Amino acid sequence: MTKEKVTTINKDNPWRSISKAISWRILASGATFLISFIIFKQYTDKTDNEVLQTASIITSADVVIKLILYYLHERIWTNITWGKYWERRARRKHIKRMRKSANSDK
Repeated sequence: MTKEKVTTINKDNPWRSISKAISWRILASGATFLISFIIFKQYTDKTDNEVLQTASIITSADVVIKLILYYLHERIWTNITWGKYWERRARRKHIKRMRKSANSDK
Protein backbone atom coordinates (compact mmCIF):
# COMPACT_ATOMS: atom_id res chain seq x y z
CA MET A 1 0.00 0.00 0.00
CA THR A 2 1.46 3.35 -1.03
CA LYS A 3 0.60 6.67 0.42
CA GLU A 4 -0.40 9.36 -1.99
CA LYS A 5 1.23 12.68 -1.34
CA VAL A 6 -1.39 15.41 -1.22
CA THR A 7 -0.17 18.83 -2.17
CA THR A 8 -2.10 21.80 -0.93
CA ILE A 9 -1.42 25.20 -2.33
CA ASN A 10 -2.02 28.04 0.07
CA LYS A 11 -2.69 31.43 -1.46
CA ASP A 12 -2.67 34.80 0.21
CA ASN A 13 -6.07 36.07 1.22
CA PRO A 14 -7.27 38.97 -0.98
CA TRP A 15 -7.60 41.13 2.17
CA ARG A 16 -3.89 40.57 2.83
CA SER A 17 -3.15 41.90 -0.66
CA ILE A 18 -5.37 44.92 -0.05
CA SER A 19 -3.69 45.63 3.31
CA LYS A 20 -0.24 45.38 1.75
CA ALA A 21 -1.29 47.66 -1.10
CA ILE A 22 -2.68 50.30 1.27
CA SER A 23 0.31 50.28 3.62
CA TRP A 24 2.70 50.56 0.68
CA ARG A 25 0.68 53.37 -0.91
CA ILE A 26 0.78 55.41 2.30
CA LEU A 27 4.56 55.19 2.38
CA ALA A 28 5.11 55.68 -1.36
CA SER A 29 2.56 58.48 -1.67
CA GLY A 30 4.22 60.38 1.15
CA ALA A 31 7.42 60.26 -0.89
CA THR A 32 5.55 61.35 -4.04
CA PHE A 33 4.00 64.29 -2.21
CA LEU A 34 7.33 65.39 -0.75
CA ILE A 35 9.15 65.14 -4.10
CA SER A 36 6.34 66.98 -5.94
CA PHE A 37 6.23 69.70 -3.31
CA ILE A 38 10.01 70.26 -3.36
CA ILE A 39 10.23 70.32 -7.17
CA PHE A 40 7.30 72.68 -7.64
CA LYS A 41 8.49 74.94 -4.82
CA GLN A 42 12.01 75.11 -6.18
CA TYR A 43 11.33 75.41 -9.91
CA THR A 44 8.11 77.46 -10.15
CA ASP A 45 7.01 80.86 -9.00
CA LYS A 46 3.82 79.51 -7.41
CA THR A 47 2.77 80.44 -3.89
CA ASP A 48 3.03 77.87 -1.08
CA ASN A 49 -0.72 77.29 -1.28
CA GLU A 50 -0.60 76.65 -5.05
CA VAL A 51 2.37 74.31 -4.64
CA LEU A 52 0.52 72.46 -1.88
CA GLN A 53 -2.56 72.09 -4.10
CA THR A 54 -0.51 70.87 -7.08
CA ALA A 55 1.41 68.34 -4.99
CA SER A 56 -1.87 67.15 -3.46
CA ILE A 57 -3.48 66.60 -6.87
CA ILE A 58 -0.47 64.64 -8.10
CA THR A 59 -0.43 62.55 -4.92
CA SER A 60 -4.18 61.87 -5.09
CA ALA A 61 -3.97 60.58 -8.65
CA ASP A 62 -0.88 58.58 -7.72
CA VAL A 63 -2.67 56.91 -4.80
CA VAL A 64 -5.73 55.82 -6.74
CA ILE A 65 -3.98 54.61 -9.90
CA LYS A 66 -1.10 52.82 -8.22
CA LEU A 67 -3.26 51.25 -5.53
CA ILE A 68 -5.34 49.56 -8.22
CA LEU A 69 -2.28 48.53 -10.22
CA TYR A 70 -0.52 47.13 -7.15
CA TYR A 71 -3.57 45.11 -6.10
CA LEU A 72 -3.93 43.60 -9.58
CA HIS A 73 -0.20 42.85 -9.70
CA GLU A 74 -0.34 41.20 -6.27
CA ARG A 75 -3.35 39.05 -7.22
CA ILE A 76 -1.63 37.87 -10.40
CA TRP A 77 1.52 36.94 -8.47
CA THR A 78 -0.46 35.06 -5.81
CA ASN A 79 -1.45 32.59 -8.56
CA ILE A 80 2.15 32.03 -9.69
CA THR A 81 3.72 29.21 -7.71
CA TRP A 82 7.27 29.74 -8.99
CA GLY A 83 9.60 30.29 -6.04
CA LYS A 84 6.78 30.27 -3.50
CA TYR A 85 6.80 26.73 -2.18
CA TRP A 86 10.49 25.92 -2.29
CA GLU A 87 11.75 23.53 0.35
CA ARG A 88 15.42 22.98 1.00
CA ARG A 89 14.87 19.41 2.17
CA ALA A 90 13.44 18.43 -1.19
CA ARG A 91 16.39 20.01 -2.98
CA ARG A 92 18.91 18.21 -0.76
CA LYS A 93 17.17 14.86 -1.33
CA HIS A 94 17.22 15.47 -5.07
CA ILE A 95 20.95 16.27 -5.01
CA LYS A 96 21.68 13.15 -2.93
CA ARG A 97 19.74 10.99 -5.41
CA MET A 98 21.62 12.52 -8.34
CA ARG A 99 24.99 11.88 -6.66
CA LYS A 100 23.99 8.35 -5.76
CA SER A 101 22.89 7.59 -9.30
CA ALA A 102 26.07 9.20 -10.72
CA ASN A 103 28.22 7.06 -8.40
CA SER A 104 26.36 3.89 -9.32
CA ASP A 105 26.93 4.57 -13.04
CA LYS A 106 30.73 4.49 -12.58
